[in-house]
Amino acid sequence: MKVLGFGDNIVDRFLDRGIDYPGGNSVNVAVFARRLGVEAAYLGVFGDDELGPFLRESIAAQGVAVDWCVVRPGETGVSHLRVDDGDRVFLGWNGGGVTVREPLVLDAGLVAYASSFDLVHSSVYSRSESELPKLRTRVSYDLSSEDEFRTPAYLDRVCPHADLVLLSCSHLDVPATEALLAEVVRRGAGIALATRGVEGAIAHDGEVTVSAGALPVAEPVDTMGCGDAFLAGFAVSLLRAGWQRAALERALRDGATAAYEQCLVEGAFGGGRPILSRIEK
Repeated sequence: MKVLGFGDNIVDRFLDRGIDYPGGNSVNVAVFARRLGVEAAYLGVFGDDELGPFLRESIAAQGVAVDWCVVRPGETGVSHLRVDDGDRVFLGWNGGGVTVREPLVLDAGLVAYASSFDLVHSSVYSRSESELPKLRTRVSYDLSSEDEFRTPAYLDRVCPHADLVLLSCSHLDVPATEALLAEVVRRGAGIALATRGVEGAIAHDGEVTVSAGALPVAEPVDTMGCGDAFLAGFAVSLLRAGWQRAALERALRDGATAAYEQCLVEGAFGGGRPILSRIEK
């Protein structure tokens, strides 16, 4: 069983700690899948600045293959954050750098490589929408929480090519969340999955709707990557069960366990280092 993260990578710069952590939605899902015992790889663009090698080496150190990635002239994406009482606070970013500005286009060789995986995961931060129709395998896609990625036009670009779509819905009540999940499936997604923070998660496949509670965390270290961990736990569980409807409830529980464990980790998956200079802050 193999999982590929395709698209974004970024450095998560925690200004309160003075530490840079490796991360990115697509990177995180690949790393978390690897930690769950699955073979994993990352495919994307690294910048040729000083942070590019830091990211590449950090990902490889997690046992995630990066052999097919490319390096392009330009800066690495950097997001600026702090943690308040264990909760991540996003302060801004540099637009994602060259990874977002010049995203990877899949040629025939890369299509064959990516399609050899049991699941390819990407996200709204990867600018990969045009590449999804090329893939000949299961696809998961993170729609995040922003309204710009929930318009009918955007959903119609992504949903027909996604077997699993993740949405962050902690700001919505249950009826609004279920209506959104139904729309995502109606527009072509196989399964729509909503994470709702401490309220748990809901999955819908057009026929059934199942939900599961979150596991309470008394003293979270950092909520960075918790949604990505949930997605990885859920998707790997489904893959192991043959991607069957009957496995949805178990997959939700496995996702909740992965998210719980992630709340006890600094950064997305550790590997932090001090910010190199005051100027870089």
